[in-house]
Amino acid sequence: MRLDMEAVPENKDTPNSLAQHTYWNLSGHESGNILNHMIQIWGELLPVKGTPFNFTEEKRIGESIGEVGIGYDHNYVLDCPDQEKDGLKHVARLRDGDGSRVLDLWTDAPGVQFYTGNYVNGVVGKGNVVYEKHAGVCLETHGFPNAVNQKSIPCVVVKAGENYKQYVV
Repeated sequence: MRLDMEAVPENKDTPNSLAQHTYWNLSGHESGNILNHMIQIWGELLPVKGTPFNFTEEKRIGESIGEVGIGYDHNYVLDCPDQEKDGLKHVARLRDGDGSRVLDLWTDAPGVQFYTGNYVNGVVGKGNVVYEKHAGVCLETHGFPNAVNQKSIPCVVVKAGENYKQYVV
């Protein structure tokens, strides 16, 4: 599956950070939470070793989630050139609890927001299933949060008339 996103500001330079917000539960929509899913995220700017934010090697999502408040909602810098192919960075590998389903995510965006459905509470979904906290995980590839105010990170402003494209596979 491939998602192509595009933006062309007509007459003014425009801050731009396109993202998709798909919730994934590889065990199925009726299976409860994603805390037993395994994830590996290829990216690092600040050292994460020894912290609950370390997903540089595959780890169960629920293993350290209690150490970060109500759950993960953090941006990761995709900074692993050895995990690039055809101009796309390998963002993450997500596996359901028994490993029978795997999602490999690739993008040309500089970052990914790792979100564990912390505010999902009583949402009625497919087949009238009620989704609760941590019912799904989002891996939102996009530019960096607050990039317009930070000189040290890549700019997210698209010049008027320029065509910005971003891909997620």
